[in-house]
Amino acid sequence: MSATTQIPLVNYLVLGDTPHLQANECTSCGARYFDRRNACAGCFGTEFRTVDIATEGEVRSFTIVTFAAPGVPVPFVAAIVDCNGTSVRANLINVEPSPEHVKLGMKVKLATYSLGTDDNGVEAIGFGFEPA
Repeated sequence: MSATTQIPLVNYLVLGDTPHLQANECTSCGARYFDRRNACAGCFGTEFRTVDIATEGEVRSFTIVTFAAPGVPVPFVAAIVDCNGTSVRANLINVEPSPEHVKLGMKVKLATYSLGTDDNGVEAIGFGFEPA
């Protein structure tokens, strides 16, 4: 039996010994984007460099989702996390999805988890943030 191959769910998640996110940063104004851009929405610059995003952050906004598409387990916490100046949209994981356990300003850290393995042994890896 061969070893499982892991692939990230999104192309800006870097796996390995120290999983982290990467963004495209405008070389003119420093705006950061997780998707590919032809031009910066802030200054219309066209040059970008790849930068690593901090793996620890602080919850700036969140909502507890109680209704979702069929097959999506609820409740869960959708959040905006400030990672040293870069806003990241992600779910909070490994925390009770209740106002008693999730707070604005809460310190969190990047965490990865398996989304499942296909018939060819390829495992999809997702990310979220968990309490630090």
